[in-house]
Amino acid sequence: MKPIQRRASRYILALATASLSLASLGWAADNSQSEVAQRLSDSTKVLNEVMSAPDKAIPAGVIQHSQCVAVFPSTIQVAVLVGAKHGKGFVTCRTSNGWSAPAPLDISGGSWGAQLGGESIDLIVLVTDEKGLRQLESGKFRMGVETSVTAGPVGGHHMTLNADVVSYSRSRGVFAGTNITGSSITEDESEARAMYGSALPLSDILNGKAQPPSGSDSFLKTVENYAGETKAKN
Repeated sequence: MKPIQRRASRYILALATASLSLASLGWAADNSQSEVAQRLSDSTKVLNEVMSAPDKAIPAGVIQHSQCVAVFPSTIQVAVLVGAKHGKGFVTCRTSNGWSAPAPLDISGGSWGAQLGGESIDLIVLVTDEKGLRQLESGKFRMGVETSVTAGPVGGHHMTLNADVVSYSRSRGVFAGTNITGSSITEDESEARAMYGSALPLSDILNGKAQPPSGSDSFLKTVENYAGETKAKN
């Protein structure tokens, strides 16, 4: 093969490789956005379903006094690893202008109630005060270390919110308060980039400095429907 032909072949090969790489990146981005959209939809569904039966739901006096509402649909305990639990979800917090855009989160570790290996469980986590909010904004929130956590009441029960975090779980259709002490909640930076086009500080999202992305309206309206519109008062 002549030198000019070899150079042309190498150029074509490099161009083809670059095109395939770009296509792969585009597919990965589309796939990530699709997963985010599905998880937002699942989070909305979980909240609607657990609140649909007032005698078995989160009491209005609890959710309406929460600073932030986080939903983690279909978290999983890995069958072969005892205690290896992981899930993804979203949180929105009250601001002076309504609920913030949803921020993607990871949750791992801790005790989420009785689970069989591989069984999925839905979690709802309510941050009740400014102390809990500040810890959440840090992007590394360890339950029970610098914050107090308690299993939330259900149905007609009422309680004084003397814990920074109130948590619930649903498994096999049974919804109840669960104590997630030992769990860690962290910012999901990769999904934040997928949602907002670039990495945004978690505090900026939760303080209302980010516009809600397309597809998040239903989730935010559902939270507002059950938790109310105005900024929570301590």
